[in-house]
Amino acid sequence: MSLFDRWRVTLDRLRAEGRFRTLTPPIGLDFSSNDYLGYGKLTFHDATDLSRSGSASRLLRGEHPIWSEVEARLADWHGAEAALVLPSGYAANEGLLATLLEPGDVVFSDKLNHASIIDGIRLSRADKEIFLHNNLADLEARLTHRGAERKAGEAWFIVTESLFGMEGDFAPLAELADLAERHDAHLIVDEAHATGCFGEHGGGLVDAAGLRGRILACVHTGGKALAVPGAYIVGSMLLKELLVNRCRHLIFTTALPPMVGNWWLEMLDRVPSDTATRDRLHANVRAFRETAESVKLRIGGNVYIATVPIGNDADAMRAATRLQALGYDIRAIRPPTVPIGTARLRISIHADHDAETLRELAKNMLPTAITSEPRTK
Repeated sequence: MSLFDRWRVTLDRLRAEGRFRTLTPPIGLDFSSNDYLGYGKLTFHDATDLSRSGSASRLLRGEHPIWSEVEARLADWHGAEAALVLPSGYAANEGLLATLLEPGDVVFSDKLNHASIIDGIRLSRADKEIFLHNNLADLEARLTHRGAERKAGEAWFIVTESLFGMEGDFAPLAELADLAERHDAHLIVDEAHATGCFGEHGGGLVDAAGLRGRILACVHTGGKALAVPGAYIVGSMLLKELLVNRCRHLIFTTALPPMVGNWWLEMLDRVPSDTATRDRLHANVRAFRETAESVKLRIGGNVYIATVPIGNDADAMRAATRLQALGYDIRAIRPPTVPIGTARLRISIHADHDAETLRELAKNMLPTAITSEPRTK
């Protein structure tokens, strides 16, 4: 079988399973993007005063003084020693883990961690232990079991998201930090879906819980609530120096253009002090969830990521199509993004949504027959 035939077999199987995907443009009111604070609809300056850097990595001609300014501002925002900007959240997670973890190390990863975390662990070739989602007892049992045969010099890591993007639930960060310290492990947290939306200054759930000094590294993305391209890693200056010298996802990647750095600075001028938008976001969450509860619509997740469990892929697609026809851009989430038998609708609530629209959405979801228990194949 040729390479191209192999690809065709794979695609035909996805079609038969009802999991074939196509790119779809916006359909109606936005309830599927991660633009939680509504900043994606704002117009930023063109930054025409910034010269273009060369089309190269930051270690060649791709560096620009604006990135030093951005990274210093980011570190100050989070009360950390250093920050390092990368082109995307995927590259940040994958590059961080592939750089820090080495063969012979052990990493304990939440079962529902993002694909970028999974791929970073694979690239590292470290020994992995997958613990049940947000299950502290399972994690501690695995830590204790592995501890009986731990070798000298063997580094341990615990990796989790702070707010899980497809479940909409929180990791028990303080308890994870306790476990990490008790078992001499390093905690790494992906803050992608929390950045900008929690804490006094919007730094995320780690900052809101006062845990920054107990975390080895955090990954924050710009392309969600912050509405700017790129992502960044927060940690110590030593960590930054290691990544600059060893992280292939930085060394071999063309740098973001300097004009994007200007967008980051505008975001940093806005987000830390924008408590009104954060308050509006969480008020909208309450409006939607209160209505959902009143009409007995069963939803999962916390805060602005709401999930409606369905189970069957085809049923999820039909429910999404019906809601799209009503003017709501809501998408079905199917395997492999979520486990088989757990297809769902994912509703992303934004600060600039109208509270009455959110109430109507909750009511309009009932006729889709999505309040039944999830079915497995």
